[in-house]
Formats: sequence, C-alpha cells, structure tokens
Amino acid sequence: MILANLAEGLSPEAILREYPTLTLEGIRAALSYAADATQRHFVDRGAA
Repeated sequence: MILANLAEGLSPEAILREYPTLTLEGIRAALSYAADATQRHFVDRGAA
C-alpha cells in the first residue's frame, strides 16, 4: 500500500493524511525493506 501510493505520485505527507496511523518512520521502513528485498533478489539471481 505504501509503495503503491508513492508509485502513484502521492507524497509521504499525503499518505500520512490518508492513513493517520502511519508515521513517516513507517514509510521510511517500508522503503528500506523494499530496497533490501530487491537488492537480495538481484544478488541471489546473479549468483545462481
């Protein structure tokens, strides 16, 4: 949900208004997780 909203062009501030239980730290954590998962996916595939 967070990544999809960012991909659609919503700003973090707009996402926070739409989902008041989220925090900016939560958005950053989602981005960090996605970056890590993507990096692992490409590293693992290259090693195979």
